[in-house]
Amino acid sequence: MNLLLPHSLPFSTAEADALLSALPMRQMAVFALVGEVGTEPYIGVAADLRRRLSRLLIPDPAHPRRLQLASRVRSVAWREAGSALEAQAVQFHLLAQMFGERALERMHLRPPAFVRFHGGNPYPRLSVTTRVVREQQSWLFGPFASRTAAERYSEDVLKLFLLRRCEENLAPHPSHPGCIYGEMKKCLAPCFCGCTDARYREEAEAVEAFLATRGDSRLRVLHAARDAASAKLEFERAAALHAEAKQAEAVSTLAPELVRPLATLRACLLLPAAQPDAVAIFLFAAGALHGPELFSTLGMRIQNEASVSTSLFAQPMLPVPLPLSSAPSAETQLQPVVQQATVVHDTLQERLDSVLAQLESRAAFATEALRRQGDLSLLTRWYYRPAQKRGGEIFFAQGHDSMQWPGKAILRGIGRIAASQIAERSAAMAGSGDSSADRREQD
Repeated sequence: MNLLLPHSLPFSTAEADALLSALPMRQMAVFALVGEVGTEPYIGVAADLRRRLSRLLIPDPAHPRRLQLASRVRSVAWREAGSALEAQAVQFHLLAQMFGERALERMHLRPPAFVRFHGGNPYPRLSVTTRVVREQQSWLFGPFASRTAAERYSEDVLKLFLLRRCEENLAPHPSHPGCIYGEMKKCLAPCFCGCTDARYREEAEAVEAFLATRGDSRLRVLHAARDAASAKLEFERAAALHAEAKQAEAVSTLAPELVRPLATLRACLLLPAAQPDAVAIFLFAAGALHGPELFSTLGMRIQNEASVSTSLFAQPMLPVPLPLSSAPSAETQLQPVVQQATVVHDTLQERLDSVLAQLESRAAFATEALRRQGDLSLLTRWYYRPAQKRGGEIFFAQGHDSMQWPGKAILRGIGRIAASQIAERSAAMAGSGDSSADRREQD
């Protein structure tokens, strides 16, 4: 617990006020109220640590039914957090150490839903599951906001293809009675040898590609065929392909950007940090959250979202002073400016690469099933909140192997997070100043 909660102070009812005065004000934190040896600590998350502990540790005669723990507490440990996701991740890891799988129930964490492609079956099909098997991560697509959302997506995907919907392990034979989907020509009917094994594998590969690319593989084929038909003046066929493409686009919108093969799901989360002049960066990889690592925003020129300027000064940068020893000539007057911009970009990119490299080194280690389930649930809960309530941004790794990060976009996101932190601190200082002025007027 000492590693997760680095700050600790002894507690006694006689010195409760002194302890509370030592706590940070208006600071989100994870805390543990530790009692006698052998007793379970009380672990919680507070949006305002000092206010929450004052309610728990200082009795109030006006509220006799309020939970009071002062008589049972011997020490208080805490860790400051810059965001709700960071606080919940620390809280979950603490509870997991103490209670194992009961930590999921205590934090009301439900396992997220995935669309599973049964690629190991000779005749693949789709199903919806909340069970994550590490060996099958390449065939798990998600996570979705709910099981209902995953089932709807799976059903609509099947409407675009001729994959089977039955759940039995098939032993194809002409005497098999088949099902209604085969009669309606909505399935290739491998059960009674309605197609060759090669044809069914081709259809299954198309479904897997659709899931892996969130419909992009299907749309590319349909758009190319539509354009070719239009060029040949086959307008009826082009119209039919266009309608089919529209249907595929409608299905693809049901899969948010987070929905990817779990084995290649790699995301960079930018969140406010508890420390000033820093942004907390989390990495989701190998099925778990890693971090946070702090990205220092000292020296950055924060982008002004209200400005429509597209100049260099609208980008995050670290200004580097120019030498004043001699004035540049007319021929070389522009050269220092170009060099400065290059140095600025490389400095920020190297800083970001260093932070991501530290997170990547943690992601190389295998994680236990409980942590994967808890971190997946926390990520899903955070991502599917309304964007304005997340309190952060997320960026996904790009490329065929999902190993390339959009560095410029991440740096702009860091600038936006830092700007919001500055605005919040300014508003808090203004509010505290107004309250002080009001008290002076009353005096």
